[in-house]
Amino acid sequence: MPINCSVGCNIHFYDATSHEIVLGGLIQNGSVTEANFLDILGILLITERPMRVQQRLELGEYDVYCDSLITVNNEPWVNRLISHNVSGRENAFKNRICLRDGKYMDDMNGVSKIDSLQNGFLLSEHIRSLFDQYLLSVNPDDNYEVVMFDFDTFSFDGRVLDPVCRNPTDLHCVSDELLRWHFRQSVFANMRGAGEPIFKHDFTGEDMIRATSQEPYGRERLEMEVAARLKGSEYHTEPEA
Repeated sequence: MPINCSVGCNIHFYDATSHEIVLGGLIQNGSVTEANFLDILGILLITERPMRVQQRLELGEYDVYCDSLITVNNEPWVNRLISHNVSGRENAFKNRICLRDGKYMDDMNGVSKIDSLQNGFLLSEHIRSLFDQYLLSVNPDDNYEVVMFDFDTFSFDGRVLDPVCRNPTDLHCVSDELLRWHFRQSVFANMRGAGEPIFKHDFTGEDMIRATSQEPYGRERLEMEVAARLKGSEYHTEPEA
């Protein structure tokens, strides 16, 4: 069974009116400041008045104070697939992204299924996996800083997204709106309550359908996998003889 994103959290926060009410948690790798934390709580919690926390975001437990009721945002979390489908349409998108960002094809092993260049940027395969699972995200409202919601094995936390893909003078620069959506989803996945499950994607030696159907959101994942494969075959181009 998949583990929850909350496993390993070194920061937990509670409703100050009742320390038994756990609102969520966070793995602090060093980049999240008090200001960032308050911004994140603004996504995660719904209040009528401003919230307050301690001055320094050190490891430990935090009581969230507010002069009004604190409600956890129940906005739906959207599951994503880690897909490596290849089609003529997707290769064309990939080539255009490489031209915009000045990289070669070998620098990116994943592909996207969205045609607009504003909806993509280059990621190596292992980073793509973290991004698809909401374990790594970019906050466009904090100087495009990378936030690692999992243990920072590769020292990504605190880095800044390469300006080459977010040049505001380029009509095809990556969309701030989509980066903001992804960051919001990452907050919900990793910091709300016990967190969402981190799904398994390597089914070597296993029955993928059976294993997936037994996981949380199993039916939804199977439907997404089937839809992705049908869409990939729709645009598949046979190799020339």
